[in-house]
Amino acid sequence: MDRLLTGIAALPPVVVLTLVFLLPALESSTLLGLFIPGETAVLVGGVVAHLGGLPLWAVIVAAVAGACLGDQVGYLVGRRYGPGVLARAPAVARRHLDLERARRLVASRGAVAVVTGRWVAVLRVLVPLVAGASGMPRPTFGWANVTGGLLWATAVSLLGYLGAASYRYLERELGIGTYALLAVIAVVAVLTFWRHRRRTDAGNRPRRATRGR
Repeated sequence: MDRLLTGIAALPPVVVLTLVFLLPALESSTLLGLFIPGETAVLVGGVVAHLGGLPLWAVIVAAVAGACLGDQVGYLVGRRYGPGVLARAPAVARRHLDLERARRLVASRGAVAVVTGRWVAVLRVLVPLVAGASGMPRPTFGWANVTGGLLWATAVSLLGYLGAASYRYLERELGIGTYALLAVIAVVAVLTFWRHRRRTDAGNRPRRATRGR
């Protein structure tokens, strides 16, 4: 793990900042977030900041700019092309869409959905498109987009920064080795995947029953 951190720290700062900006910017505007969550790059940026390769404020600024710009583009695409834009997405992307959930969230919460939806990967991709397609006013979406982007980017950047610090502390002070830490991460990943599959299966049961009728 220490080698991994050293390798990350060795990345050119301009490359890290470009990724920190680019991945969040492409999440909603191109549906890339369905496959590569934008927080991946932002977390890496936070780690690099902790290791001294970048100032933390630069990571936060790049992440905020990318998140807000990408969601604004997604909103404009939804506003211009309407609900049909998601129907024209590639089949591999449509399999990951939870469009009804995003519609319900926007219909019931309005601007609050833009702020809160950013914390769930799939909703972060869909909510700007649905908000635009549903006719949410531009000023309303604009302030919600900036508020959500600022909170999300700051929190994720700090998570990467503090996560790197915590790993170094645990390894140095508590003697937790790399393999033990990786085992914990693997268990968390398996549990997360299992919960996601359970939710997916539960959501599909009513549809299958309806088709059977």
